[in-house]
Amino acid sequence: MALTICTAQLNVIVGDTAGNAQKIIAAARSAYEQGARLVLTPELSICGYPAEDLLLRPAFMAACDDAVKTVARELAGLKGLHVLVGHPHGTASRGKSVQVQHRYNAASVLCEGKVLETYAKRELPNYQVFDEYRYFIRGQGTCVFQVEGINVGVLICEDAWFEEPAQLAMSSGAQLLVVPNASPYHANKDDERFARMGERARAVELPLIYAHCVGGQDEVVFDGASFAVNADGKLAALAKSFEEDLFFVQAEIAPDAGPVRLSGQLAPQPDADGELWHALVLGVRDYIGKNGFPGVLLGLSGGIDSALVLAIAVDALGADRVRAVMMPSPYTADISWIDAREMAKRLGVRYDEISIKPEFEAFKASLAQEFAGLPEDTTEENIQARIRGVLLMALSNKFGSIVLTTGNKSEMATGYCTLYGDMAGGFAVIKDVLKTAVFRLARWRNANDPFGTGANPIPERIITRPPSAELRPDQTDQDSLPPYEILDGILTRYMENDMGIEEIVAEGFDRATVARVARLIRINEYKRRQAPVGIRVTHRSFGKDWRYPITGKFLA
Repeated sequence: MALTICTAQLNVIVGDTAGNAQKIIAAARSAYEQGARLVLTPELSICGYPAEDLLLRPAFMAACDDAVKTVARELAGLKGLHVLVGHPHGTASRGKSVQVQHRYNAASVLCEGKVLETYAKRELPNYQVFDEYRYFIRGQGTCVFQVEGINVGVLICEDAWFEEPAQLAMSSGAQLLVVPNASPYHANKDDERFARMGERARAVELPLIYAHCVGGQDEVVFDGASFAVNADGKLAALAKSFEEDLFFVQAEIAPDAGPVRLSGQLAPQPDADGELWHALVLGVRDYIGKNGFPGVLLGLSGGIDSALVLAIAVDALGADRVRAVMMPSPYTADISWIDAREMAKRLGVRYDEISIKPEFEAFKASLAQEFAGLPEDTTEENIQARIRGVLLMALSNKFGSIVLTTGNKSEMATGYCTLYGDMAGGFAVIKDVLKTAVFRLARWRNANDPFGTGANPIPERIITRPPSAELRPDQTDQDSLPPYEILDGILTRYMENDMGIEEIVAEGFDRATVARVARLIRINEYKRRQAPVGIRVTHRSFGKDWRYPITGKFLA
């Protein structure tokens, strides 16, 4: 006996309950036509994840309930089809005087127009980007339902990372575990998932299907790559990553009454840098598309950061929706002009040059009396950056395209960026990418053309020349910062892994350099609070999972 199971790996939109319902219905119908009798959708597929404080609105909860009923009604005529739909379940408060009675992160089993079972998530994550204690209470029950002779137990995301929920499902007669998920991407997360789900399957001696979502939602990206493991924990099937997919798995009951056996196709997966590239591309594509922007523009300096962002934007949106603007100052090197023009030509984007020299001279003239007798310093450097920010935002206002900022994580950490200057914009593409990874990604993209937008887009000199803001004569980044290999090593330990100064020094780093970097991180928190949202690609980004006070003295 065999059961065809389909994971509808969907890219839903937060709050589009009616649209998400129609997407689920279309996927379920297609899967049914291809023989599936069980369709799995991702965690909170009705409302999207994370819905955040929308969950506190009674009207939103009511809309989610209506959408679940719509899915059940529209699929009622498909005999024997079971669809597992993720949705919030319960009540939301109205006003300060009404207390929430219950609100769960739930999944319901729909079949022939009826809701057969509703399961409430037992384990609620409340770390990194997760904030589920704010919105949900823990479920207490289990859910096991039967499809064509196989008993299917339901867990939701975090449940599968703990022993008890799976043990309870097994004790209730489950022969197969299904796990709807909304697990944000970060580098190497897939390896962690494979290992933990394999461990869970082995612990209860049951096969498991991990049903994931895909798409960008503000700062997080969901990478898809749904998968199945057998009772021995070995990978049995793997869906595509970073794209929607109807992922089919065959479940067979062994003649000897042994464990259910899963099988299916193994989709090819990108390498580590390719995975990171696809995450950044998907994050840009969905932020721009889901928010309805007609296109993007960015300042193209001839440096590696803006070059990388331009290449990502073209892969995400196509050349016709991307505009690059070169804004030379008196300190811009000729090779910066040449390389910027060359890269724009290679990718086929609109390219314009607007000199900031007249505005810079006008600012200096206006401030001459105030600055009389004082030497030029970072003030004049920041004026140049802010002129560029004003020009880009003016173009954005006039033509509707959103400005992509081009600062990387190393700069954001240390404050090597200008408020209302290069930080001015609407979406920070490489905000969570360290400078050393910027170089690595540039070389990866030159060696690969995953979206067919052009091979070798970044001129070699952009990658090899010393990085410079070009805001004063003969300036390089290393005039102000430690070498990036050292800086990023410290940032990884101090910011991402919470190691203390003494621990980092014990690993061979210079004490004064470590203390300096730690101080720069602390004193530049006020800048980061004013930075645009950006794509999270590490397990610790400057976003929802970094919550440090602006005013504070602790440093260790």
